Amino acid sequence: MAWDFETDHEYQVQLDWADEFVREEVEPLDLVFRGQQFVPPDATLRRVIDPLKEEVRKRKLWATHLGPELGGEGHGQLKLSLLNEILGRSAWAPLIFGCQAPDTGNAEIIAHYGTPEQKERYLRPLLDGEIFSCYSMTEPHAGSDPTQFTTRAVQVKGDGEAGGEWVINGWKFFSSNASTSAFLIVMAVTDPGVSPYKGMSMFLVPTDTPGVNIERNIGLGGERLGEGHHALIHYADVRVAADALLGGEGQAFVIAQTRLGGGRIHHAMRTIGMARKALDMMCERALSRTTQGSALADKQFVQGYIADSYAQLTQFRLLVLYTAWSIDKHKDYRKVRKDIATVKVVMPSVLHDIAQRALQVHGALGASNEMPFHQMILGASVMGIADGPTEVHKVTVARQVLRDYSPSDDLWPSQHIPKRLAAARAKYAEYLEHEVGNQ
Repeated sequence: MAWDFETDHEYQVQLDWADEFVREEVEPLDLVFRGQQFVPPDATLRRVIDPLKEEVRKRKLWATHLGPELGGEGHGQLKLSLLNEILGRSAWAPLIFGCQAPDTGNAEIIAHYGTPEQKERYLRPLLDGEIFSCYSMTEPHAGSDPTQFTTRAVQVKGDGEAGGEWVINGWKFFSSNASTSAFLIVMAVTDPGVSPYKGMSMFLVPTDTPGVNIERNIGLGGERLGEGHHALIHYADVRVAADALLGGEGQAFVIAQTRLGGGRIHHAMRTIGMARKALDMMCERALSRTTQGSALADKQFVQGYIADSYAQLTQFRLLVLYTAWSIDKHKDYRKVRKDIATVKVVMPSVLHDIAQRALQVHGALGASNEMPFHQMILGASVMGIADGPTEVHKVTVARQVLRDYSPSDDLWPSQHIPKRLAAARAKYAEYLEHEVGNQ
């Protein structure tokens, strides 16, 4: 029986190095190169980040969840979770360590479903951090509901051709990092005559393909109109070769579940780091600030904030680690669907609650733009929507849980006390009769 909550010594040494490296070398990037993680670096920025990436590679911590054939260490999701807890403190850290969203999920599906040619063209430079990618799935009128998607891809065959070009038409919304990506993974209807779950396909589309029109970039709260990295895209007669199809015709939904399952758990891993950062700041402030004759740390309300935050974070972390362990065990996201959905449900409230308490403990300073709490709270809101809204995942959890139960076999619940008492008396009737006879 293996049941151990300790990290092996060799990997713990790696994690300790990563913790210090991120604090001293990477977190400063968040301040001086803010918001530039997914902008193709110029020569100046390369002189800063390339040596950092090389140092990570030397430590064998680059894209550790991927196999050696893809340049990683094959550590799996559990070890990635322990590392991502550290990387989650910094916007730049995942990129420096080769495990940034959305590229990790996109790389995973190309590695799993791509042809050798597709891997060479798209996967290799993506893993090397030379290019960025975009997952272009949701639509303006449908959100993430695939049953309402209308973007179409039609194959046009030339004379004597076994397989001709695909022509893509439609609109996609909130396609993150499209404006700086080298290629897009586009989900489109290829067979409207069958179920949407069997009639859609994925395509690898270079962003500079004629007809790929980024109508506008959408920002998050606090960003000016016209700024941001989430695109509204009009695909207007976009023509791609037959070999742009990823994973086979009609396979989009299966591919999407693989990609989104990984994306959800990776977001959760990083959220642990962000929530812990908020708790750290809360505790430091509680010990540093004095009011009405004593430190904030002596006030019962603040102690309650700290206790509640620690409990939430610890529960969430254990759930994430267990889910990561389960993914490594089963090698199939579908078998861990319930726990991945549960992680996704819990994640926004954990970050929101801890960040809100930390803001409160900091008073007016916490509400200002000189502290990061508003961005954390906004990030929590985004986590409640990205990769599927919380409400949808709650439905998934409930359905998966109910599969392990069955209805009562009569009018009364199985734990109805009179019903159980009658059964217990029947079970021990001879002993009860003997006891009565001796009275």
